[in-house]
Amino acid sequence: MQRSNPWVPYALLVAALLILAFHEAGVLSPLENSLGFIIAPVERLVANITGNLSKLLFNVKDINELQQQVAELERSNEALRVENIRLREQYVAENQQLRELLNFQSENPTYSTVGGDIVEHGCEVFPCGQVLGEDTNPYLRYLIIDIGSREGIAVGMPVVSSGAALVGRIARVSPHLAYVRQINDTGNEIAALLQESRVSGMVVGKPDGTLLMTEILPDEELAENEIAITSGLGGLLPKGLLLGQIEHHSYQEAALFQEATLRPALDFRRLEIVLVVTDFKRPPLEELEEE
Repeated sequence: MQRSNPWVPYALLVAALLILAFHEAGVLSPLENSLGFIIAPVERLVANITGNLSKLLFNVKDINELQQQVAELERSNEALRVENIRLREQYVAENQQLRELLNFQSENPTYSTVGGDIVEHGCEVFPCGQVLGEDTNPYLRYLIIDIGSREGIAVGMPVVSSGAALVGRIARVSPHLAYVRQINDTGNEIAALLQESRVSGMVVGKPDGTLLMTEILPDEELAENEIAITSGLGGLLPKGLLLGQIEHHSYQEAALFQEATLRPALDFRRLEIVLVVTDFKRPPLEELEEE
């Protein structure tokens, strides 16, 4: 193995000392100036490239941040747009219902009414008509409204919606709430009248949510789409409240009466505001009882 020359480090040290001495004496100034003239453009080029790369990296970062901000703004704008549409639709629908309820009040000045908002619909936990054990819920089709006995609401009072349509009757009352048993709840019986033909009968609720008009005499002529209204017989309900329209009717010779299936005038699921009729003009039937 060949050994390295021991004098090389000393030679390098001497050369370094000579260069330093020449530099201090100014002997190397022309050479240094020439080298600086050659190297300076290279240094500027490298500095420019480094600066541009730094700016590019910062610009990419800024662009990513801006894109994230734009995406967030777009999501917020979409949420606000949807909420605006929902509020506008709700405002229009509520205004329409309020106008129609005001029309009902103006057309029936002898009625005393109290308005209420619906806070819950029935048939949401268990399907309507389902038997729970050995008992059945007596108010399978019901609404809960935000007014009660403190506002003068009592059991039996009729509840109406826009267009003078009968919703049902008050079935239970607490100080601040009331259950409304809908007219299409099974077990309900309402004295009814067909608007055009004046044919009378009884309207009851069916398990499927439709209405059935019964006790129609066999010789009566019925027409599809004819409107059924309350007859007012018995004094429990005002006369002329809308119930529904005839979808179809049937009669069997062995039966005592005809029957007609009615399509309810209301979509109970879409109700938001109702009026409770706290008082209306009733016939003085007690006079006959006294006599």
